Amino acid sequence: MKYLIIGLGNIGATYENTRHNIGFDVVDALCKNLDGVWRSDHHGDRAEVKWKGRALVLLKPDTYMNLSGKAVRYWLNKEKIQLENCLVICDDLNLDFGKIRLRPKGSDGGHNGLKSIQELLGTDAYPRLRMGIGDNFSQGKQVNFVLGKWTEAEKADLYHIVDRAIEVVKIFTTLGLERAMNATTPPRPKPEPKPNNPKKSSDL
Repeated sequence: MKYLIIGLGNIGATYENTRHNIGFDVVDALCKNLDGVWRSDHHGDRAEVKWKGRALVLLKPDTYMNLSGKAVRYWLNKEKIQLENCLVICDDLNLDFGKIRLRPKGSDGGHNGLKSIQELLGTDAYPRLRMGIGDNFSQGKQVNFVLGKWTEAEKADLYHIVDRAIEVVKIFTTLGLERAMNATTPPRPKPEPKPNNPKKSSDL
């Protein structure tokens, strides 16, 4: 079974280590984790890796964010991959930093990369893994925030967040969408056991 895993971002040194490029960060880490090698190809950098009998085609589009749909449509058709086996990874202002959310479909939420994909595929019914970057910016500063570099505090947590995303991708390709969706929700802490009430003297 074959899967297309796309990390969204913008090419070029200017955009490296920015919030908008977290999709690139995840597929870069996944490629390294599975001993893949990036190669320049049509509409982006591509790597082919294996995971538990699955073939994963990793993609970093070079079309820039606003035209991401061109690369996604091309490689879906080229590799003859079903839409349900396509996973798009992107940043999300509407999620707190560190939160990740997997959904089988949905609106673009104002994200230009998702908007381009939806327009060129003609549907919003494709899985997407949203990586929370938060909305810690003042009015009129959204673009600067999204295209800004990670803070030192964020960098300290980023490795663990990306690592969680990698595990979600692996579950998606082996156990399916629903199990992967469950994996994005942190387990609830177990309630502490209530202390035994000491017996009153009247009970003795």
